[in-house]
Amino acid sequence: MTKLSVNINKIATLRNARGPRARPDLLQAARDIERFGAEGITVHPRPDERHIRYQDVHDLRTTVTTELNVEGNPTPDFLALVRAVRPAQVTLVPDAPDAVTSNAGWDTILYQAFLRDVVAELHAHGSRVSIFLDTDLTLVDAAAATGTDRIELYTEAYARQYAAGREAAVGPYRAAAAHAGHLGLGVNAGHDLDLDNLAYLHQQLPELDEVSIGHALVADALYLGLENTVQLYKRQLR
Repeated sequence: MTKLSVNINKIATLRNARGPRARPDLLQAARDIERFGAEGITVHPRPDERHIRYQDVHDLRTTVTTELNVEGNPTPDFLALVRAVRPAQVTLVPDAPDAVTSNAGWDTILYQAFLRDVVAELHAHGSRVSIFLDTDLTLVDAAAATGTDRIELYTEAYARQYAAGREAAVGPYRAAAAHAGHLGLGVNAGHDLDLDNLAYLHQQLPELDEVSIGHALVADALYLGLENTVQLYKRQLR
């Protein structure tokens, strides 16, 4: 079964627009999303705390009853946060501090020694580790050499190309997922997945352990309601 982890960054963005005590209540949103059927909650705190704040991550650790997945660039501040919180999963993403959203996977060849050290440290604190990655098979090989548990395939290219030809769009992802599975790596996926393109990706990647979806799901919930939307996304993963 492929699990759905809901990224709640955009809910935090809405809250922050009106001050620290404004609605929506982020913790209640996480509880409700779990109650509606999601198997995990994802957050991606950034250095400027423009959506998820570091304190939110601490608060979510004692709120989330499924799996908490914390994404981010492994800077000293981020590593201190996840050492303290010890989430179920840490997803390493090579974001620049001013990135609007994630826009590239790791060069696991260039940063292999660094990532190996980070993975070992996170394992020592009890977290599963996933590395955000493009579909190049040499990068998958290099990711496996870091000791990571999983990779998260960066699916922006798949989503962009889906309407023009879904078979061509999914091909590199099918190959990367199969290769990762052969190497003993788990496979996650995320970025620009939605109700139009998710089911096909799921059908084509039998290795897929988890998808992390935030922006599209929260946008759909404005029209469809949060409970209905979570269940619609889960239906795509059956």
